[in-house]
Amino acid sequence: MELLNFFIFFMSFIWCTSLVLKIFSRNAQKKQSLSLPPGPMGLPIFGNLPFLNPELPPYFTALAKTYGPIFSLRLGNKIAVVISTSSVAREILKDKDIIFANRDVPIAGKIGFFGGSDILWSPYGPEWRMLRKVCVQEMLRVRKMSQVDVGEEMFMTVLNSITTILWGDCGNEMAERNLGTEFRLFVEELVILMGVPNISDFFPCLAYFDLQGIEKKIKRLVKRFDKVFELMINERMREDDNSEKKDFLQGLLNLRKEGGDAKTPLTEIHLKSLLLDMVTAGTGTTSNTMEFMLAEMMNDPQIMKKAQQELEVVVGTNNIVEECHIHKLPYLYAVMKETLRLHPAAPLLVPHFPSESCTIGGYTILKGTRVFINAWAIHRDPSFWENPLKFDPERFMKSKLDYSGNDFNYLPFGSGRRICVGIEIAEKMFLYLFASLVHSFDWKVPDGEKLDLKEKFGLVIKKEKPLMAIPTPRLLSHALYE
Repeated sequence: MELLNFFIFFMSFIWCTSLVLKIFSRNAQKKQSLSLPPGPMGLPIFGNLPFLNPELPPYFTALAKTYGPIFSLRLGNKIAVVISTSSVAREILKDKDIIFANRDVPIAGKIGFFGGSDILWSPYGPEWRMLRKVCVQEMLRVRKMSQVDVGEEMFMTVLNSITTILWGDCGNEMAERNLGTEFRLFVEELVILMGVPNISDFFPCLAYFDLQGIEKKIKRLVKRFDKVFELMINERMREDDNSEKKDFLQGLLNLRKEGGDAKTPLTEIHLKSLLLDMVTAGTGTTSNTMEFMLAEMMNDPQIMKKAQQELEVVVGTNNIVEECHIHKLPYLYAVMKETLRLHPAAPLLVPHFPSESCTIGGYTILKGTRVFINAWAIHRDPSFWENPLKFDPERFMKSKLDYSGNDFNYLPFGSGRRICVGIEIAEKMFLYLFASLVHSFDWKVPDGEKLDLKEKFGLVIKKEKPLMAIPTPRLLSHALYE
């Protein structure tokens, strides 16, 4: 059997090599007649794959200095284009947004997100519009956040908050089943696997063999939590009266029961994929950003002092932070915006996938090209940002720049039709939880030295070294910590 498998693999590789060489030759001829973006030379068959640096955002930024604000790479038999300036990003995300409104769904995305039928990976069209409409409608309806105790781990605090919003009492069932820690490990592993360059994506003819075992690992991961989501949905549907429940899951079930859009009905797969989207997109990214934000403030005591003084005026030292306070904290809001500038949660956003060939920045972008928007580089562009590597919240106190998608020098949540659907809930939850951390505790490191803020890149960005800090209660009444 092993000999047979090796023979099949060998013959498939020979066939793929021959096919790729033909494609490479054909593409070389096309390049002579098309004005494709410039880029570094690659190897036959593999292209630039062997030379990719895992730290993609700074690697792409360095290449942009040589090849310009729009350059191309050949990854196996696929072409990727990287955008590094706001003016070119505007062309893609605004001027020709509808052409670039699709996603090049990796195998990990198809397997990990129920066939890619979620709001992140679905192709632009009626089904995606239905999912976005449902998501926005229910997220805007679920406005009230429950009070959550600040735990030792930011991830678990964020997870508790999100699950309370998404499925209410089911969050208690998760705790009883000890699923919180398991969910954390699931999200972390899923995000890591999504960020691993998969040879099956670059050479589809080899996908059958799953050479890196990525498909197998993701199937194992998803199988466990597919059952959890299915159990939550079935238990909620069996309950007699859910009229008082106002969480996201109940809103989706109500829409499904009412029939929704007859042309694009809301299925159980859609329900599970939307829940998975909200959990994976909201937990790791939020906790990672909070970690960067706290570390940046600890490295500059004046920023921490100013934020805590603002909280003392708005909240008071005898009170804990409530949801009603968060829109009265302009300086803390500026600190959050500066954190998202310097450490954007998704530094390359999610790659776009043009539905037809078009011209961008004077170059031809072929249909099916994987297009990266290097937000990490755009946010550090010295031609727009003064002293761009300095963490300076004051720049947002003096500026009207926001992350609504209309300012192409600042794109932490993307822009255009595929802009992040959960901006409002993310902003509210982030500010509320972080204000609680900063207002309730002073934070120090054991040795008193400055913290290392080196970034670790993948599909999302995180600190290379976990933040280890000592919290000290700062409110007057110890009863507030109970």
